[in-house]
Amino acid sequence: MSKIIATSAIAGAHQIFAEAEEKLKQAIDTVGPEAAVELPNTGYYLPVIYGLTGIRVEKVKDMEQVLEHARELLPEKPAEYLWTPYLGTTLDAGIATLFSEEIIESLKYVLEPGTYTETDAPTDDNLWLGAADDVIMRERGVEFVDGTAPGFAAITGAAPDVETAVQIANELKQKMLYVSIAGKDQGVSFAEQLVEGGVELGWNTRLVPFSPSIYGHIFSLGFATRAALSFGGVEAGDYRNVLRYNKERIFAFVLAFGEVTDKKYATAAGAISYGFPTIADTPIPEILPTGVCTYEHVVSDVPHDEMVAKAIEVRGLKVVVTEVPVPVSYSPAFEGERIRKGEYWVEMAGPKSLGCELTEIAEDVEDGKVEVVGPEIDEVEEESTIPFGIHVEVTGRKMQKDFEPILERQGHTFYNEAEGVLHMGQRDTIWMRISKRAKDAGLTFEHLGKIIHARYHNDFSAVVDKVQVTIYTRQEEVEKLLEKARQAYQERDERLGSLTDENVDTFYSCILCQSFAPTHVCVITPERPGLCGSYNWLDGKAAYEMNPTGGNQPVPKGETIDAERGQWSGVNEYVKEHSQGQVEAFNTYSMMENPMTSCGCFEVISCVLPMCNGIMTVNREFEGETPSGMKFSTLAGSVGGGVQTPGFLGHSKFYMGSPKFIAADGGIKRLVWMPKELKEEIRDILQKAAEREGVPDLVDKIATEEDGVEEEEVLEYLTKVGHPALEMDPLF
Repeated sequence: MSKIIATSAIAGAHQIFAEAEEKLKQAIDTVGPEAAVELPNTGYYLPVIYGLTGIRVEKVKDMEQVLEHARELLPEKPAEYLWTPYLGTTLDAGIATLFSEEIIESLKYVLEPGTYTETDAPTDDNLWLGAADDVIMRERGVEFVDGTAPGFAAITGAAPDVETAVQIANELKQKMLYVSIAGKDQGVSFAEQLVEGGVELGWNTRLVPFSPSIYGHIFSLGFATRAALSFGGVEAGDYRNVLRYNKERIFAFVLAFGEVTDKKYATAAGAISYGFPTIADTPIPEILPTGVCTYEHVVSDVPHDEMVAKAIEVRGLKVVVTEVPVPVSYSPAFEGERIRKGEYWVEMAGPKSLGCELTEIAEDVEDGKVEVVGPEIDEVEEESTIPFGIHVEVTGRKMQKDFEPILERQGHTFYNEAEGVLHMGQRDTIWMRISKRAKDAGLTFEHLGKIIHARYHNDFSAVVDKVQVTIYTRQEEVEKLLEKARQAYQERDERLGSLTDENVDTFYSCILCQSFAPTHVCVITPERPGLCGSYNWLDGKAAYEMNPTGGNQPVPKGETIDAERGQWSGVNEYVKEHSQGQVEAFNTYSMMENPMTSCGCFEVISCVLPMCNGIMTVNREFEGETPSGMKFSTLAGSVGGGVQTPGFLGHSKFYMGSPKFIAADGGIKRLVWMPKELKEEIRDILQKAAEREGVPDLVDKIATEEDGVEEEEVLEYLTKVGHPALEMDPLF
């Protein structure tokens, strides 16, 4: 705790207390001790005093008891040479300040009638509203409970100019925050600056000018206290729970502009007791350790264009984006929409180009910033195919590396809910289309970034504070992002370490793709990642922690039915329920008997080559013929859609390195053919798997299209090199 702040706050508290004593004496002399005192049209007496102490101030004389309590809280000024902990005494000074300020402000209604309008908006001759009555409290207070209003900003002082004041007010309103205004700097108020800038004030605009005095912020804290009493079920006098409710439920903060006087320090100390931190634009001392507030208590010297973002971060406030800002309809009803050839304006990435999507934690994230690097949609030719990269950078106090792939994979759902947008695949195998109708309606690549910004905030506000999106549509930039993304993918895949299916009792499901395949259920185990390649077991676990009601749910294994094939009672029960009864059981380690279903997002497809007594595997990017007599697109039609097709399996590339890869059917030694580009891409994975199985020369014995695309040609090659599949038990 800064000694400078403590000294100033305690000095300010003594000054304000003395002023309250003087005002009370004046009231007793002028209207008498029996005169009634209240905030007009309210039922909570003086709410801060009532909420924290239980004292019902109904008459002037009742304030004497309150001031005596405030006097007991007032600490001495810190000694010049003796260091002691200052936080506790400073907070006591802050509470004494609040009691004193509430006495001063409430007595204005007695001694200076007409000081405040007592309305919900300024009048022609008076800008200052004073305390909110109970009608406003009921109308607006519930918004802090249901999340419609994520919090409020208490502003004191004045911005350096009118333009800055308007900009900050608009930014706060865009975040759906209420703004309470009280106090001046050099004789100028933030509220007066807004009026000069042509901004409408009042409760209906969420810009509330309480008072020209810094003491007017007692109305902000009174509103917050009443919320605890009215909506939080807290009893008057239960100060611990009043303060706790505000710290945990009312996400408020102070924006201090200009000189911070002793009285402002004292008022800020009172706000900190409520868990409301202060963000200042001047280089005052800081209080960075956490404790009473969720994070830092006082952060200073913040540039004006960063104050709102910094305050939101420090308060731990979660921004709510109520609408997805796109010029087309946006609804889950469009998630299964198909956009065929002749219907799309532009095709992004896919089998004819390259692309990727990457979500990662980053520093210096500018919330809401969306940038398109390269041609926009109106700058590309009709029915063209372009490279496409989406780089999403996020930050959040509770964000973790384990959450990155979960957020990344949600793009599949978020994009598809926009009418006229098709998204398939994941990681570096994405395939997107935007329809001609969507383009004509005004949809742009930039809007895709806005979709991500809005949905990340809406769906993952628990961990995400800021979201920035960069979209690349030029070859060279996409290639650079692709290199970075593949490094991230590899790191994610290596996180599983020594986890095995045997040493966990719970797997995780993924049903994010049921819009395309309603009967498909993906079950993710430590040794079998999701078929899209985006989710491993740790990702599923993290996704469930982030969103317990989301598409990734825990699946208890239950009793073992067949250890060799990988079948458990709990998994079967879950799959049957969530496949609408279409799939009663599946074997995790077999593609020959009751294999796991697929949607359409698999990275590769494996199928049996009967003559070779083995399997072939083909990746999505490969456009050529295969020994099965089917190209990838035809194979995808046989495998996808949530049906079980024995002898066919959609899966991830990384799964091919797992000890459990079709283990019941012979494992990696059954692999006899794959495209050369896939073989080279995952050579290291295959080599490690081959060495583990005791066939270190296996990779070079796997045929590619250079060795043959007819099954007879492949068999001839396998015979020549002595592939182990030819010596294994028959698959049928």
